[in-house]
Amino acid sequence: MEAKERREQIVRALKCVGQPLTGTALAKELGVSRQVIVGDIAILRAAGVDICATPQGYIILPVSATTAVTARFACRHGVELMEDELAAIVDNGGRVLDVSVDHPVYGEIKANLMLASRRDLTEFLHKSAESGAAPLSLITGGVHLHTVEAPSKDVLQKIAIELKMLGILLD
Repeated sequence: MEAKERREQIVRALKCVGQPLTGTALAKELGVSRQVIVGDIAILRAAGVDICATPQGYIILPVSATTAVTARFACRHGVELMEDELAAIVDNGGRVLDVSVDHPVYGEIKANLMLASRRDLTEFLHKSAESGAAPLSLITGGVHLHTVEAPSKDVLQKIAIELKMLGILLD
């Protein structure tokens, strides 16, 4: 299979599945190495395909026809409150799209999270612990932003109230 055809199959798979696919799963399906998939994803992104890399795998987000609203929450806490913070968001009906920090040299550094459920949160925390990787917020003394999507402004308000009750929402 030629590279162009393989990349077209990657795009079709990501659009059809509707959930993240790992590089390993795509590689197995297409009979190539994971590194070839990583390169293909980079080339597709450079060509303008909106592929999002999440802790769960690659996904092309569908264009939403819903009335979803988004907000950015500025938070500060240590590693010990990361689970409580993210649970407050997903348990109230929000979806954590990303986390970002303001680095003094590089500017904004953002990582896609795409956490919408307790299951997503549990998998994320497991991967985080297993890898030993430090959260981005350690760069900035615990200060970070989350972009959150929710079905309504009321849900965003409930999330803000709970984050404030936890003592982690910055005013």
